[in-house]
Amino acid sequence: MAETLDMLTLCCALALPLTAPPVVQTETPTDRCVDASWIVKRVGGDLNATITQDGDLITFGSARIDTPLPEGYPPPTPPGAIDLKKYPSLRRAVVRGNGSPDLGMNLAFWPLFRHIERHDIAMTSPVEMDYATVLFPEFTEHHLTGDADSLNRGGAPSENAWSMAFLYRTPDMGAPGLEGRVEVEDTPPLTVIAIGFQGNYGRALVRRQLSALYDWLADHPEWEVAGPPRALFYNGPEQRPAYRWAEAQLPIRVVPDAARSLDRHVSETSTITP
Repeated sequence: MAETLDMLTLCCALALPLTAPPVVQTETPTDRCVDASWIVKRVGGDLNATITQDGDLITFGSARIDTPLPEGYPPPTPPGAIDLKKYPSLRRAVVRGNGSPDLGMNLAFWPLFRHIERHDIAMTSPVEMDYATVLFPEFTEHHLTGDADSLNRGGAPSENAWSMAFLYRTPDMGAPGLEGRVEVEDTPPLTVIAIGFQGNYGRALVRRQLSALYDWLADHPEWEVAGPPRALFYNGPEQRPAYRWAEAQLPIRVVPDAARSLDRHVSETSTITP
């Protein structure tokens, strides 16, 4: 019943039209080094996976997204690929809560939907889910504590188990603040290691993907975990569960002593720039 409600409501939201045109990303080759110019770097998994974009439509095999992303948002990571990604500061509407995050998606949807409807803000893709690290105890040795482990994206530590966010199309829409259960916030820029996957949305599938990300980090000690896990869910229920496109991500940062040697460790095949 919970899944049915979740899929129904996400379907309604992701079907909403957007008035602004999407940002088209292009792919170009780059040197084997780390610099400030990259937005997305392929570093593992399927090194040759390439998405196709035609207007609002982004596809990779049976995976497809037809709801535009926020302006400046990195393109989705193809299923089976592992990318380093840089996210700009974003404005988003967030609901936080405790308990099961899968049930929480149902509980958070309607306050978020009513918020964007009230303010005439069109839906974008993806929906962002942030998870407290306590939800993944098998990875305890990798977790940080204190401020860096907060669900508040760099703010004070949080006791919440999860948060769900709808992303504004542009960072100048609306204004930050609290409105009932919904908090509108501006997120700081974020660097993540991400793996794309397909399947029915939920914590169990995210957990399996996180294992691959922690394995990648173990082989790349120049990076360290900088925050709790998160997931991006790109589709609603109009897409068959097996084909739904998603990402599992870990916020990361460069280990200070390794900053000068990243070019010896990061293996990339492409850079995607605006």
